[in-house]
Amino acid sequence: MSSISLNDARDLGQRILTRHKVSHENAVVTIEALIRAEMQGIPSHGFSRIPYYAAQALAGKIDGFAEPKILRPRPGTILTDAHCGFAFRAIADSLPVAAQAAKENGVALLAINNSHHAGVLGLAVEDFAKQGLLAMAFANSPAALAPYGGRKGTFGTNPMAMGCPRKNSPPLVIDISMGLMARGKILQAAEKGELIPEGAAVDAEGKPTRDPAKAFAGALLPFGGPKGYALALMVEIMAAVLPGAALAVEASSLFTTEGPSPRIGQSFLIMDPAATAGEHFTERLDTLLHFITDQEGVRLPGDRRTALEATVQAKGAIDLPDPLLAQLHSLC
Repeated sequence: MSSISLNDARDLGQRILTRHKVSHENAVVTIEALIRAEMQGIPSHGFSRIPYYAAQALAGKIDGFAEPKILRPRPGTILTDAHCGFAFRAIADSLPVAAQAAKENGVALLAINNSHHAGVLGLAVEDFAKQGLLAMAFANSPAALAPYGGRKGTFGTNPMAMGCPRKNSPPLVIDISMGLMARGKILQAAEKGELIPEGAAVDAEGKPTRDPAKAFAGALLPFGGPKGYALALMVEIMAAVLPGAALAVEASSLFTTEGPSPRIGQSFLIMDPAATAGEHFTERLDTLLHFITDQEGVRLPGDRRTALEATVQAKGAIDLPDPLLAQLHSLC
């Protein structure tokens, strides 16, 4: 592992993307999301994604110069067309519009279509929560996850996240995917020559496997059996069907240059607690969370990420595997 300062990491990432047919603005927003993923200890959604993003932008699978088009068909509804560009830019541009709509109406829906990989979904709901808003997010991705009892990839790992504002603490962020294991982590296991956990995937014949290569040829499995499958279906409806985006079974890979743009989707439900519980929202939330954390050995979802981010911010640097860092430098 090698340490690289946050500023140098930003500069490196932005230089790579802009040299692979990505506009400066899109590169800045995208790399910032990857930096935050690294800072929160989620390298599977961090700088390891840059080579894939760069290759797809160069090939035209991602439109690196796309400008999101934001429509407001109804007072509480924002519909954003990412135009086959980066999801990070579509989310960043839409966030202030959606936040304002939620404050005006008490609740707002942000739906994004013709999009790409949304990265760490918890980052977006955290940004809403920092504005005093409660937000839920849903994202789909190319088919990888089999329905309970099946063996064909039908859903992506389909994350969902919630961000809750707190009065004197960082937002509570809950971020989960529906697979027992995220596809990005299986890719990392393949690169490191490691096995994946039991029950995470089946091979092309529907047989359980711990081999990440066979998992890619087969399908991932939902956590919690039928419950995880039901949640994956719910997210697919919210993230793809509702925004008018591509279904998982229609979307091309996020890891190769072959095929058209994946055109996947994301959606966000944003709520203003001021319209309901008012100032009592944060008080009641703290009462609940204190009851939880008063139990020995229990921590809140996202606590580890928040602590890691503070540590990395103080250090002013992130650690990257040497092979990855060498690969990134070669792309400049």
